[in-house]
Amino acid sequence: MMASQILRRILRSSSTLTDSASFASSHYSPRAFDRCLSSAATTPITATLFPGDGIGPEIAESVKQVFKAAEVPIEWEEHYVGKEIDPRTQSFLTWESLESVRRNRVGLKGPMATPIGKGHRSLNLTLRKELNLYANVRPCYSLPGYKTKYDDVDLITIRENTEGEYSGLEHQVVRGVVESLKIITRQASLRVAEYAFHYAKAHGRKRVSAIHKANIMQKTDGLFLKCCREIAEKYPEITYEEVVIDNCCMMLVKNPSLFDVLVMPNLYGDIISDLCAGLIGGLGLTPSCNIGEGGIALAEAVHGSAPDIAGKNMANPTALLLSAVSMLHHLELHDKADQIQNAILTTISEGKHRTGDLGGTASTTDFTKAVCDHL
Repeated sequence: MMASQILRRILRSSSTLTDSASFASSHYSPRAFDRCLSSAATTPITATLFPGDGIGPEIAESVKQVFKAAEVPIEWEEHYVGKEIDPRTQSFLTWESLESVRRNRVGLKGPMATPIGKGHRSLNLTLRKELNLYANVRPCYSLPGYKTKYDDVDLITIRENTEGEYSGLEHQVVRGVVESLKIITRQASLRVAEYAFHYAKAHGRKRVSAIHKANIMQKTDGLFLKCCREIAEKYPEITYEEVVIDNCCMMLVKNPSLFDVLVMPNLYGDIISDLCAGLIGGLGLTPSCNIGEGGIALAEAVHGSAPDIAGKNMANPTALLLSAVSMLHHLELHDKADQIQNAILTTISEGKHRTGDLGGTASTTDFTKAVCDHL
């Protein structure tokens, strides 16, 4: 009974969203920002900044310094995690901070830590739910000059970001038995599939792989695959395939060049995207951007807040810097994005100013200064 009530509530809320196909086609492109960018050359763009917890403020400061050195026309509107739960969001994120992202429609987020088992909503889950950040896009590519076991990684993971096992719908049936609901809807599946194929076409990608476990979860993952097949028919120029998640993990480790763009439900995306990050050197090198309703884009560093090194000037700001580059591409500030990305990659490739996680001894400020010098 409880499960059916929860299901009806979530279906009612999802039914208020726009048609998935028209939504994806109209909001995929950063051209949704054209109205506010027409005067970008003279008027700075306001972007929301969540410095985050732990090492977050330090690496956020690196981004601000690099943007200033590159003369990026961005003004930051900073918001911090609160110390008390805001009843309007049921988390430590304030309603005002969410309104800032809705108003600016673009933002950058440092790592945020949610205490485990404290009875309040996850900070990251709050952002995804309240802003309806339906697609998490994580490019994963080998960095020139930084040697790992793989030299040819160049793939994109696109994760459905709002439902699946991460719907947060759990309850105790009887003592010792807990039930968690996995929600898969046609609306959300079509939306993320449309985004994945549109992304592939816009970026010259040739293959989209839908990752699933429909051989076991025939109804939930089966619906996801059905939606992917429906969208694939609209893109005959792109090769479409379906890969079971356990086989996908094995294939990625053996030969990551077998994949191009991967689209998948929420939990699988969380796992696969971290696996892909491990192929190129870890989460400290991996950018990420969340795409939401109304053209909202919230770029973020997906690594943890690393409280053990917070305040010690040891953190690697690469992931947040590259995520900020993704934000600039979304804003169609491609020249500035390329300039900063080249400076980051050059700094890493030279090997003189690598932080501890990359095998070096440089501090956060040393690395940041090197990037600024390469601008």
